[in-house]
Amino acid sequence: MRTGRRGRTGGAAAAAEKLFTLRAQFIAGATDAGAFPQTDLPEVALAGRSNCGKSSLVNALAGRKALARVSKTPGRTRQINFFRIGDELILADLPGYGYAKAAGSIAREWQRLIGTYLATRGTLRRVLLLVDARRGIMDNDREAMVLLDRAAISFCAVMTKTDKLKPPERVETLRQIRAELAHHPAAHPDAMAVSVLTGDGLDGLKSHIAALARR
Repeated sequence: MRTGRRGRTGGAAAAAEKLFTLRAQFIAGATDAGAFPQTDLPEVALAGRSNCGKSSLVNALAGRKALARVSKTPGRTRQINFFRIGDELILADLPGYGYAKAAGSIAREWQRLIGTYLATRGTLRRVLLLVDARRGIMDNDREAMVLLDRAAISFCAVMTKTDKLKPPERVETLRQIRAELAHHPAAHPDAMAVSVLTGDGLDGLKSHIAALARR
C-alpha cells in the first residue's frame, strides 16, 4: 500500500475540517494583561497592519459572518480579542499597527499591550503575520518581524486579499515575501496566500492552524 504526502495531506485536511466545525465564540477583549483569559489551550495570534484583514480572516476561519467585528475605520481596534474554538484552540486577534493617523511607530505601539502579550503568553504557539497583497511587506511589517525574532515567537507570513492582484502579481509578491522571511530566524520557512472573498488558500491555512491545536 502506498503512503506518503497524499495521506498526510488528507489527514491534515480532516483534522482542519473537524476543528473548524467546532463552536467558535468570543471569550474576551483585553486592553491590559489582567484581562487576558486564563486558559491552557494552545493559541494562535493574528497580527498585521491595520486593515490587512485580520478580523475578516477570523470570521472566514470560523465560518461565521460576524464573530469578529470588522471596522471600516483602520486603526480603531485597540484591544486583543480572544476567540475559543471548541476545547481545542484560542485565536487572538491583535490590534493593527502602522495606521498613518496612529501616533508612534510599531515599536511603541506594541511595547505595552502587544509586547506584554508576546512576552507572557506561554500558550502562544504561532503568530500569523498578515501582509496585504496590494502593499507587500512594508517597514512596519519588518519591525514586527524583528520583534517576533527577539521574542523567539514562531511566526508565519500570510498574504491576504490575493483576489486584488492578477496571478503574475500574486506570484511575484509571494516571492518577495518569502525572500524577506529567509532573514528572520523565527519565521516559518514558507508563506501562505489567502483570499477571504474567494476562499482561495483557506483550506491550507486551516490545516496549518489545526496542526497547532490540542491533540
